[in-house]
Amino acid sequence: MSQDQQAAPTAPNGRAKRLPREQRRRQLLDCALQVFVAKGYYGASMDEIADVASVSKPVLYQHFPGKRELFLDLLGTHLDQLQAMLTEALERTDDNKERVTGTVSAFYEFIARKDEAYRLLFTSGMDNDEEVELRLSRFFDAVAHAIAEVIAEDTGQPMVAARMLGHGLIGMAVTSARHWISLSERPDMEVSSEITARLAWRGISGFPLDAEAPPAGSSA
Repeated sequence: MSQDQQAAPTAPNGRAKRLPREQRRRQLLDCALQVFVAKGYYGASMDEIADVASVSKPVLYQHFPGKRELFLDLLGTHLDQLQAMLTEALERTDDNKERVTGTVSAFYEFIARKDEAYRLLFTSGMDNDEEVELRLSRFFDAVAHAIAEVIAEDTGQPMVAARMLGHGLIGMAVTSARHWISLSERPDMEVSSEITARLAWRGISGFPLDAEAPPAGSSA
């Protein structure tokens, strides 16, 4: 268990000590993540989450009206974290090869995290939930669009084509990282990420820089 996911300090009666509201909320989210990761959405229960957090169910329901709302809050939190990692990878350099490498690395790093929060996105059993599907779709569209803006600006590709390349890069990064994490004997993360990034760069770099590229979004 990481420092961020340590159980709450308990009172003599075995229940959690009173915490400031925001601190309690973060602690409940950490405990809920453990349960959702271990059991999936449908296998998890509010009873178990309350037990792991060492609080009563009424305390849990004071913060979250139900299991679905708790899951959606967690999903949003970790999607925001992943998007911040990807944004940083795109903005920290003007070198496009490094941008591709950074984007791929961000997915590997997220999937390799000890808290296994990636399971909320990919293996929670909530694939058919309309709200979950909408949030994931918006997330991947936003990331693909950010990548596409760079591609369109540098190559002159129309945005519709650049977005396809953006989604292709994301798909390659996610699929390869999920395969890597599933292996019982895994090569180093850095090595695996570099292999994937090299393959992605070979494809994207096939669209040469255009010194007279039209503004991003042009259909020219």
